[in-house]
Amino acid sequence: MKLLYLLHVLATVIWVGGMFFAHQCLRPAALAQLEPASRLRLWNGVFSRFFPWVWAAVILLTASGLLLIQQMGGMAAVPIHVHIMAAIGYLMAGIFAALYFRPYASLRRAVATEDWPAAGAALNRIRILVGSNLSLGLANIILVFVLPLMD
Repeated sequence: MKLLYLLHVLATVIWVGGMFFAHQCLRPAALAQLEPASRLRLWNGVFSRFFPWVWAAVILLTASGLLLIQQMGGMAAVPIHVHIMAAIGYLMAGIFAALYFRPYASLRRAVATEDWPAAGAALNRIRILVGSNLSLGLANIILVFVLPLMD
């Protein structure tokens, strides 16, 4: 159970920490330092390296979460904060899948053809979805630590 919990936490750190870095640190620096074409190429490269890690995190979080719940006696036996955590996690995975298959696919195509206005529009949609997922991820982390204290 400890190994599953460790893997669950590591996957969370990689996903949520990566979103925090990208949204709060890299984005403002890239915006201040790079021209649009260079910035869009940078983001395309960053996402091509980060998103496989996110897919791995989503798979690992789902598998480890389900196994941990099973070891605790199933959904009927776990506290409410586990239900909330799982619901938020599934929502985040859905948002990521939508982001990956729609605006990220558009960004890749637009960068490949040097259609900078389309690439910029796709990046803006990605920014909004990453911001939403970052907020959900941080809220989930807070809830998981605060709600058990209220029991």
